[in-house]
Amino acid sequence: MAYKIVKVPENGEKIRIQDGKLEVPDQPIIPFVEGDGTGRDIWRASKRVLDAAVAKAYSGKRQFVWMEVYAGEKAFLQFNNWLPDETVEAFAEFLVGIKGPLTTPIGGGIRSLNVALRKLLDLYVCQRPVRYFTGVPSPVKHPEYVDMIIFRENTEDIYTGIEFQYGTEENKQFNELLKQNFPKEFAKLRFPETAAFGVKPVSVEGTERLVRAAIQWALKNKRKNLNLVHKGNIMKFTEGAFKDWGYKLAVREFRNDVVTERETWILGNKEKNPGLTIEDNAKMIDPGFEMMSPDQKDGIKKEVEAALELWDTHGEGKWKSKLLIKDSIADVTLQFVLIRPRDYDVIATLNLNGDYLSDALAAQVGGIGIAPGANINYETGHAIFEATHGTAPKYADLDKVNPGSVILSGEMMLRYLGWDEAADLVVKGMTGAVAARTVTYDFARLMENAIEVKCSEFGDAIIKHMDD
Repeated sequence: MAYKIVKVPENGEKIRIQDGKLEVPDQPIIPFVEGDGTGRDIWRASKRVLDAAVAKAYSGKRQFVWMEVYAGEKAFLQFNNWLPDETVEAFAEFLVGIKGPLTTPIGGGIRSLNVALRKLLDLYVCQRPVRYFTGVPSPVKHPEYVDMIIFRENTEDIYTGIEFQYGTEENKQFNELLKQNFPKEFAKLRFPETAAFGVKPVSVEGTERLVRAAIQWALKNKRKNLNLVHKGNIMKFTEGAFKDWGYKLAVREFRNDVVTERETWILGNKEKNPGLTIEDNAKMIDPGFEMMSPDQKDGIKKEVEAALELWDTHGEGKWKSKLLIKDSIADVTLQFVLIRPRDYDVIATLNLNGDYLSDALAAQVGGIGIAPGANINYETGHAIFEATHGTAPKYADLDKVNPGSVILSGEMMLRYLGWDEAADLVVKGMTGAVAARTVTYDFARLMENAIEVKCSEFGDAIIKHMDD
C-alpha cells in the first residue's frame, strides 16, 4: 500500500507468515503507537529497553526497525481522525506491532479504539500472562504462586455491542419480537416494559479457535493444565456450550497430548483396582449414579468405557504427562485463584470472564501497571502487543509512571517472534531492577527502603540489570 501519513522505513523488512509459521527477518519493521497521556513517557523507556535487549542478545545482528503509526489523541490532533485507515492497514500489512494506552473518544463514534483494532484485524485472542517479580508489593500472602496465562476470547460475548437501550424504538421492536415469538422466555422477564436488552453471542467457531490456540500454546510451552472457565451452570447454551465445545475440540484435535479431568479419575480408579467393573468405576466418578435414570447411567458407563479405550496411550500413569483439560465455574475460579493459585496454569475463557480475571490476577502480582497483554490472530499471524492500563493524563509528560506494562508486552512480542534470548534479558532486567528496589513511585510508596526513580530511570535500571 502507498501510505500518505505513515512513513515506511527503507532499511527494514516485513514479517510474513507461511504455512502458519511466522518468517521473521533480522531487521523486522514493527508498527508502533506511542499512546496518549503517559504513553509518551512509557514508550520512550520501553523502546530503549527492547532495543537494548535485542542488541545484547544478538550482538547487533538483529534489530527492530520501528515505524510510527497513529491512533488516539495524537492522530486526532494531527489528522482529525481517531483511527486513520492507514494505521489499520499498516498493522495488517506488517503483521506484528505494539501500542501504548489510548484515549477513547467521548460523544459517540468509536466505542473503544482498542476494541476497534481487535475487530478490524479479527484479533480473537486476548493473551494476558500473569507472573510475579520478587519484591513487587502485593496484597496476597504468596504472590509467587501466581504464574498463569489467560486466553480471553476477544470477538464475541457481550462485547460485540448488540444492545437495545431502554426507551428507543429498537428496544420496543426487540421487546415485541420476544413477546410474540418467544413467549416462554418473555415470561421470565421481571420488568419487561422497562428493560434494556443485550445479546450474548457465543459460537462454535469462535470457541474452537480460542481453545485451539490456548492448547497449542500450552503444549508448546510445556504447561501442565488448561482450565475452561465459564458460567455454564446459569448460561447453559452460551457459557455451558463454550465448555462443552472446548472439551470436544481438545479430544478431537489433540487426543494423544491431552487428558480430561474425568478421564484421569476413571484411569486412576482402574490403576488402583485393575479388577474394577465399568459400573463400579461409574459409581466412583459420579456419586449420584444410583439415583440416575437408566439412560443417564448408560451415559456414564459409556464415558467410562471410552476413557478405558485410551489405556494404551494414557493408562498406567501415562496420563500424568499429558496436558490436563478441566473446567471451573467463573465465580469459583475468582475465589480459587486467590486461595489455590497453583492449581491454575493456562485459562481459556470468554470475553467478560477474561476481563474480570485478568485484572483480578494483575492485582495479586503488583497491579495493572505492570500487566502485559496482546491481541492475536494465530491463524493469520496478526498481533498487537499493548499496555493494559489507561492513559493517566494526570501524569502525562512527567516522566513518572511505571513503564512495566509496555515493556513486558514487548517481552511477549519478542517471544512471539521467536527471539527468546532477548525476551529472557527483559525478564532478567526487570527482575533485577525490582529486586534492587529501584522502582517508580507506584511501587516505591509500598516498599521499604525503595529508591524511587523516574520512568526513564526505571528503563535504565532494567537495561543495567540485563548484565547481572
